[in-house]
Amino acid sequence: MKLIIAVVQDQDVQKANGALISAGFRTTRFASSGGFLRSGSTTMLVGVEDDQVTTACDILKSVCQARTKMVTPMTPMAGSVDSFIPFPVEVVVGGVNLFVVNIERYERA
Repeated sequence: MKLIIAVVQDQDVQKANGALISAGFRTTRFASSGGFLRSGSTTMLVGVEDDQVTTACDILKSVCQARTKMVTPMTPMAGSVDSFIPFPVEVVVGGVNLFVVNIERYERA
């Protein structure tokens, strides 16, 4: 058995959860936040059998699409202001970060 840990942007979490449930997977979700953009994200835990890993990961990759976003960097709190960029920059956000780990034991009570 495997545990898929998927970090999904909040914009995609409803579609991702719905797609996984429609395919017969159960999920547990909890709020998390990214460090660089400080934007909302959700971490999803999905327990799957070994032969279902590819299917679940493919569902998440198809639903959670990367996109670009304009962000204005924050003023530096300390250090040199020489590297500070005072105008918006385009960054890639979204998509999904997937971690697949082995499960030694699973119990459902």
